[in-house]
Amino acid sequence: MFMRTFLLAGLFSIVLSFPVTAQVQIIPVNPAQTGALIQSIHGDHLALIDTTLKLLNKLVLMIVGTGASARDNLPFDSFAASRGYHVISLDYNNTVITTACSNSADSACFNNFRQEIVFGEPVSELVAVDSANSIYHRFYELLLYLSKKYPRQGWQQYVNGNAIQWQKIIVAGHSQGAGHAAYLGKKFPVYRVLIFAGPQDYLVHFNSPASWLSQKGVTNSSKYFAFLHLKDPFDFNKQLAGCLQLMQAVKADTILVQPGAAVTTSRHILVTNIESANPHGSMLQPVFTKAWTYLLSADPSK
Repeated sequence: MFMRTFLLAGLFSIVLSFPVTAQVQIIPVNPAQTGALIQSIHGDHLALIDTTLKLLNKLVLMIVGTGASARDNLPFDSFAASRGYHVISLDYNNTVITTACSNSADSACFNNFRQEIVFGEPVSELVAVDSANSIYHRFYELLLYLSKKYPRQGWQQYVNGNAIQWQKIIVAGHSQGAGHAAYLGKKFPVYRVLIFAGPQDYLVHFNSPASWLSQKGVTNSSKYFAFLHLKDPFDFNKQLAGCLQLMQAVKADTILVQPGAAVTTSRHILVTNIESANPHGSMLQPVFTKAWTYLLSADPSK
């Protein structure tokens, strides 16, 4: 069969430092089964839910980074599900690295790159993504599939006819996915945007972040939050510049956070300097569950 359901119980307390009572179902779905012309890129989509909880009626859409599969941020995805969120981690066409635009003399390079991957419009010379395999369409068809397959789990509340209910959706992303999450926030009224290790949209030729980052978007900039590492090989300062463009209306500032420590602040950009062989992915390690709690639930008005 193309689909399997796994139950994670107790394992979290040993491996992921989650409560023993967590009963998170991980539902892999072959993208090709969700709609005509939709292809599997790296493997299954993942849907996660804990039906033993009173659900929050909010969905976390996780968009992974370059070359990653939907499973690569499983600790964060499982944590969010264990807190009552519906969660989807999407398989999508992420084979071309975002920084392919970094040295471009075309000021629209990053915008076109994201427009084609997110919506399938043929505007970028760097990628070839049709509308059926765009992030938007793959997500929409997966929601329809889950709604029909699991009518008692509540997935149908996130899609109404041909309209995704963005106001109920937290769009999160890591690396390349961080920029896609922010881009979706520009286009739709999402509940919140979470940026991990991104965005990478900095034009060296112009010595500035890509212009789309500062353009007025549909989602209020107070709903954008980020988590960065000071030693990120993709350049913390460039990521920070991009985040500040996204969050202009809230006069965003940074705060240093430590593993295991609660976040008691109203700031929108969390920063870590944790020693790690992979600083670019360090903020998605389970030692930061308290930071994740803050990012998922902080009051955006403060």
